[in-house]
Amino acid sequence: MTTIESSDGAAIPGAPAHPARASRLERPLSPPRLPPPPPRRYVVPRQDVPREPLTPWQLFIRGVLAMIVALLIMFILDLVVFGPIQHLAAQQQLRDTYAAQLAEGTAPVSEGDYNGVLLGDGAPVGILTIPRIGVSEVLVEGTSSADLRLGPGHRRDTVLPGQVGVSVIMGRAAGFGGPFGSLQALQPGDQFQVRTGQGLNTFEVIGLRYAGDPSPPSLAKGESRVILMTARGLPFVPVGVAYVDARLVGDGQAAGLRQTTPLTLPAADTVMATDTSTVWALVFALQFLIAAEIAAVWAWRRVGRRKAWIALVPVLLLANLFVADQLVRLLPNLL
Repeated sequence: MTTIESSDGAAIPGAPAHPARASRLERPLSPPRLPPPPPRRYVVPRQDVPREPLTPWQLFIRGVLAMIVALLIMFILDLVVFGPIQHLAAQQQLRDTYAAQLAEGTAPVSEGDYNGVLLGDGAPVGILTIPRIGVSEVLVEGTSSADLRLGPGHRRDTVLPGQVGVSVIMGRAAGFGGPFGSLQALQPGDQFQVRTGQGLNTFEVIGLRYAGDPSPPSLAKGESRVILMTARGLPFVPVGVAYVDARLVGDGQAAGLRQTTPLTLPAADTVMATDTSTVWALVFALQFLIAAEIAAVWAWRRVGRRKAWIALVPVLLLANLFVADQLVRLLPNLL
């Protein structure tokens, strides 16, 4: 029961409470005021301006630039990715072949095989091991750019390592695995081995020299030496040739017959030479690439982008790889 107060302050039972006080007590709590929303920005609707179609000349220029970029990318990949893979695969095959020849006693000790037939370019003639720089490579006959893709090459007009005389071995500094990339780290007194059909030969480094430096003294009677050659400078940017001279520890062995002489040595087998013997293959590869590009443009317009992409991208990649592979052959053999 509510009460009210009389004029003298006494409460009167049954009367309602003060209306103002009751309204204040019974009024619900108001929710907190939120900040007013930010004003809406008026966005002007975008109006797409129709593009003018490319002219035939602009389409041709765009296609040529795309082909050049794709070819450049494939060229770089062939040097730094596909090249080392090819080198490893070739070395494994050469090692198996040469191990079988050593086991059968038919490993070559001259420029010909055991039947007297002239060795072909890229035939295995030895195994080079340089512990100081972590090299273990099968040596091949020939020093052209194509031969040195397989591994370090023995120059045809010189004796085999371990035979009386001077033997020359060339190797790449960066491309196709770069087996001689650390060759300049060798110091006088370091030793390495070369196994040939005449046995295991140990060599001791005499010194490192560059173009213009004095050469080692002339050979003594019965002495055997090896000259290791590679490019010097930054990778793929040669500025010269580095030579590592080494002498055989022990007596030299009899030298086999040599048909090739310094006068008859092919120009492609000399230092920092390029191989132009397969330029015809480069021409055919370029024709294949151009035909694939024309087919891609035709399919792009006739059958649609998706079908053309699925059907012709592998063909274009293969054509670019063929061209890049032939272009790599034109690089210096010690690169």
